[in-house]
Amino acid sequence: MRNSLKPRTAAPAIVMPNLLAALVSPGAGLLILCLIPSGTGQAQSSYPQQAEAQHESAEGLADRTANGPAGSYPELVDITASTGIQFEHLSSPEQKFIVESMSGGVALIDYDRDGWPDIYFTNAQSVDMALHGRKARSALYHNNRDGTFTDVTDKAGVGYPCWAMGAMVGDYNNDGWPDLLVTCFGGVVLYRNNGDGTFTDVTKSAGLSGDTEWATGAAFGDYDGDGWDDLFISHYVDFRLNDMAAFGSSDTCKYLGIDVQCGPRGLKGSPDNLYHNNRDGTFSDVSQKSGVGDPEHRYGLTAIWSDFDHDGKLDLLVTNDGQPNYLYQGDGAGKFVDVGFSSGVALDADGAAQANMGVALGDFLHTGSMSLLISHFDNEYAALYRNNGDLTFTDISIASGIAKGTRGYVGWGDAFVDFNNDGWEDFFLVNGHVYPQVDSLHSRLKYFEPKLLFLNQRDGTFADISKLAGAAIEAPQVSRGLAVGDLFNDGKLEAVVENLVGRPMILRPEGGPRNHWISFQLEGVKSNRLALNARVRAVAGDLVQSSEVISGGSYLSQNDLRIHFGLGKHERVDKAVVFWPDGRVETLTNLSADRFYAVREGAGVVSSKPPEAANVERP
Repeated sequence: MRNSLKPRTAAPAIVMPNLLAALVSPGAGLLILCLIPSGTGQAQSSYPQQAEAQHESAEGLADRTANGPAGSYPELVDITASTGIQFEHLSSPEQKFIVESMSGGVALIDYDRDGWPDIYFTNAQSVDMALHGRKARSALYHNNRDGTFTDVTDKAGVGYPCWAMGAMVGDYNNDGWPDLLVTCFGGVVLYRNNGDGTFTDVTKSAGLSGDTEWATGAAFGDYDGDGWDDLFISHYVDFRLNDMAAFGSSDTCKYLGIDVQCGPRGLKGSPDNLYHNNRDGTFSDVSQKSGVGDPEHRYGLTAIWSDFDHDGKLDLLVTNDGQPNYLYQGDGAGKFVDVGFSSGVALDADGAAQANMGVALGDFLHTGSMSLLISHFDNEYAALYRNNGDLTFTDISIASGIAKGTRGYVGWGDAFVDFNNDGWEDFFLVNGHVYPQVDSLHSRLKYFEPKLLFLNQRDGTFADISKLAGAAIEAPQVSRGLAVGDLFNDGKLEAVVENLVGRPMILRPEGGPRNHWISFQLEGVKSNRLALNARVRAVAGDLVQSSEVISGGSYLSQNDLRIHFGLGKHERVDKAVVFWPDGRVETLTNLSADRFYAVREGAGVVSSKPPEAANVERP
């Protein structure tokens, strides 16, 4: 959540004539790390100063987005009121304890397999509620296919899992019905999908009840290629309700001279856990022998599986708050080696650890390799790590323009998302401070913060268009989770934002260009049934894109498991190549745009449907 109480200076780097060339070698971070401990303020560097990416005026950018090749950008409209969703996340007004400020994950899960994403919101008590035995109700909303949702929490049996943090989707028993994992202050809860609109808590029978630490991020992924989803759980700090540091009681409980909640600095961290799927409804803890047990007990927040170097073996990224990130290289047989430092993602370009929180994964440059964008605290900036394809990454936060646009905000959920369907993923970030007390400073820091949207300029840079995408994203909120998906099956991607304080926000793109799109629902056969970590490369003329089916990510949240591509003016996809987790490669050809394709491993396209647009009303 934070790593330093002092302002830090953005990393200087070498200017290269080609934005795709390396800006800073990963080794530079290793050298600087030895000289400068994390959180010491401005780092020293021998590299020449690099100018930030230039941002044109709002008027010039507005004119270009309105008249450029992609047409005008859609307005992101708040449609929450018209959906019928009445959920409200509970929060303590003063946020005196760190455990009260970290919840708020949201998951898109098509739990009844009708092809329409449903929504699960997590909820959390305050410390006072917990001490008095009062619980907070999480909520599952069924998609009615008409622009509205119905609360089905009680029927489903998922209302009171725990002091809930986040929610992720997997299929632990490989029956084709998506299961729901809730991370908790005090462990995890695994809900088995019974296939009839109800869930059963199978935490104990699955062998996960021994996980009792503060769990935050989690992700399902088949790391050994046996066709069954394994499970990684990251843990945050060792925080106990009967042993809480008092508000403002020490140097680690102050921020810019004011008293605030204590932590994470000054608190003990908790180790992470990896659970192997035994293919019989149970898991075995393999944390230590696998090499991902986190012996340093770093403050883990978000986890994500992906094959970052295209060797056919899953790797694992774990973000750590105020400490170096882990990037575990997998050997496909259950062993992992941390290559965070050598890869360049452990630290920023200054060689300092940041308050690493949410993770966006995407091929924003159309290189075929998944890059990373990690959200951070207000004295830092969101960090963009370009994947070089060989398990090294280059920090291009400054050169891309992301650093300048995200300074001064506390970022959480994030996503690469193509709201205008032009075939180039933009970047969306939700924000909200952790200290209500910052409002007393009478500075630019505020507890309630706006959201940010950055337009992909197709050359490795982004333009901040936050003030050009409608008033809804400028409305200040205390946001946490973010999940993206096509809620209404009309080819438009909505953003579901869970706020720590108050009701969520559902943002829908309206207007803008009438660009084409295509969507893929993948089903594994030899691979895991949800096809987690399968990839699709879509070729439409000169437009070549890649995407991946991911469990977890963002911040404590779960995106739609369907793969969506904007196609711009292309009316068909010439070729879609599916790379299944078990190594099988299938090629689909001559696919019409503006359709949903269900693809089964070994069988190709098993169904193709046009949009079933719901009548979504603008409030």
